[in-house]
Amino acid sequence: MTVLVIDAQGGGIGRQLVLSIKQALPDVEILAVGTNAAATAAMLKAGAPSAATGENAVVVCVGKADIIVGPIGIVIADSMLGEITPKMALAVAQSSAKRILIPFSHCDTVIAGTEMASTTDLIQKTVTEVKKSCGVS
Repeated sequence: MTVLVIDAQGGGIGRQLVLSIKQALPDVEILAVGTNAAATAAMLKAGAPSAATGENAVVVCVGKADIIVGPIGIVIADSMLGEITPKMALAVAQSSAKRILIPFSHCDTVIAGTEMASTTDLIQKTVTEVKKSCGVS
């Protein structure tokens, strides 16, 4: 099973995802793609064994993934302060991989009902969904 973690900006969410997924599922292959060098570096520091940066990396890696994990902005063109290009959002949205998206409300996208969820809780719920998708309970 290959899990692709995509993140932007400073890569803090991607870093937390890589750490948590590695801990919960040590045998899963993790690919990390940052929309910029800082996001990629954060995921590499967290222990991602394979990482790349930029639009083409997103487009290529979504085709290699069984599961794609990241903030909901990865499927919204021009989100994350413009770091998600239309081509990136389309590639993620059209991928045959299962998408597990974290519902963050920011950058003019509001997801009703998420106001009370902490980042820690959202990361844990995401890892639980990844485990289910990998057949681990």
